[in-house]
Amino acid sequence: MLKRVLLSTLLVTAGLVPAARAQTIYPLNRAEILAGSKFDLKVEFPGVVAADKLKVTVGGKDAAEVFGAAPQLVEKEDGHDLTAWWLRGVSLPAAGPVEVTASVDGETASVGWRVYDTPKGRVAKNVILFVGDGFSIAHRTAARIMSKGLHQGRFGGELAVDDMPHMALISTAGTDSIVTDSANAMSAYTTGHKTCVNALGVYCAANKNTLDHPKVETIGDVLRRATRMSIGVVTNSEIEDATPAGVVAHTRKRSDFNDIVKMFFDVGPDVIMGCGSPKFLAKSTPGSKRTDEVDYI
Repeated sequence: MLKRVLLSTLLVTAGLVPAARAQTIYPLNRAEILAGSKFDLKVEFPGVVAADKLKVTVGGKDAAEVFGAAPQLVEKEDGHDLTAWWLRGVSLPAAGPVEVTASVDGETASVGWRVYDTPKGRVAKNVILFVGDGFSIAHRTAARIMSKGLHQGRFGGELAVDDMPHMALISTAGTDSIVTDSANAMSAYTTGHKTCVNALGVYCAANKNTLDHPKVETIGDVLRRATRMSIGVVTNSEIEDATPAGVVAHTRKRSDFNDIVKMFFDVGPDVIMGCGSPKFLAKSTPGSKRTDEVDYI
């Protein structure tokens, strides 16, 4: 019993288990948002709350006024004892800090976001993102030793990856776990937002439908919406697996393969190379693993 209490205290202190609060706001606190990118703003209020009893502000102004859209209010969403307040597909145009506050019956919750921008005009002609899934510094060191040898503390040579012009080390802890999986790690790479284990391109809310959690844009979405750049996704795994799917997918459950295939089709990458054709073939086709008759090939 004492161990459980100590563990719970440690997790709350570390921020892995949220402390009790009146309402929950998505995107979460300290979210980093690209100026102009689309995201869903959701607030979950406990119990049934009338529209005239709650207030959501962005930068001190009414959220609906800021985004120029009427919010959707859903009582007992998915049978939960909560009221969901939604603004879907909104964006913030200017860089800088933003405070979002949600109030009801004297209870107030707030989060702080950082909106950032990129330089105007095209800087890079092409960008190629190499992701070594589960590939840490230790793995690279072991590969260098095996490939080039180690003598008196010096490697016998460098790997091709060592000569890449840009590399980054990224913290991959998720919103619900220090130990990540490839879904929420890849989602962090391709959206700039942290999420929970098994999730891609969404914040993990109370929704039961895995496709209805608050969405954020992926790099594939941004490129298709805002540029004329070509998009390619290449992998040695199934193309609808979590790491390649992170370029296009929005789901709480990385195993929503049939839906992820449709998301690839909707974004429309110019090049797709990988395995996994059974999820693209119509159900009546021999070898298919789809549950419908849509032929995505």
